[in-house]
Amino acid sequence: MSIAENIEQVRANIVRAAQEAGRDPSEIMLVGASKMNDAAACRSAIAAGIDALGENRVQEMTQKLAENAYDGAPLHFIGHLQRNKVKQVVGKVDLIESVGSAELLDDIDARAEKLGIVQDILLEVNIGGEEAKSGFAPADVPAAAERARAMEHVRLRGLMCIPPVAEEPHGSIPYFEKVRAIYVDINEKLYHNRLDMLSMGMSGDYEDAVRCGATMVRVGTAIFGKRNYDQAT
Repeated sequence: MSIAENIEQVRANIVRAAQEAGRDPSEIMLVGASKMNDAAACRSAIAAGIDALGENRVQEMTQKLAENAYDGAPLHFIGHLQRNKVKQVVGKVDLIESVGSAELLDDIDARAEKLGIVQDILLEVNIGGEEAKSGFAPADVPAAAERARAMEHVRLRGLMCIPPVAEEPHGSIPYFEKVRAIYVDINEKLYHNRLDMLSMGMSGDYEDAVRCGATMVRVGTAIFGKRNYDQAT
């Protein structure tokens, strides 16, 4: 199937899942996770009406920016962001979804101040407590949200998570429900319900994420096809 046909199928699945949960499907943003896909693939997704594209790797994103690969769609950074690469990302993307430490948050604010902009971000929640993943521990999210709220050059839009790999069907649901509860809590108590983004779900579990309240799903292989990691550099 073509990228356009895949997007059409993913959207149909989102609509079904949203309706099952009594939600408006138009509330859910479809982000094409375009890691290891070339500029032509990005352009195909944009032509097919993808809501946004998301990149995991700074070097790849920088190369594709030079190729105008993202023209016509918002760009999100969705991968682990190293502090020494902040200046290559801040101001280049519409949203940084993966802010997972207080130090990174400070660096983004400082860089945005230098550029005279306000950078939209999400706080990443390490909901599974996995050592190999970045992100705030659930108990630390409220303090991080408070920290972001005090910054003049960062605008917190919501939360993002990548749950542990599910060992059985629908295994991500308990993690999605926990992140949504944290999101609702800080939204009510700290942000007067101004937060509007809850990024949860990837190719294998985005329908469950929608049922659990995600406003944004990050879908890669279900749109672009299986990645060839043998060609990764």
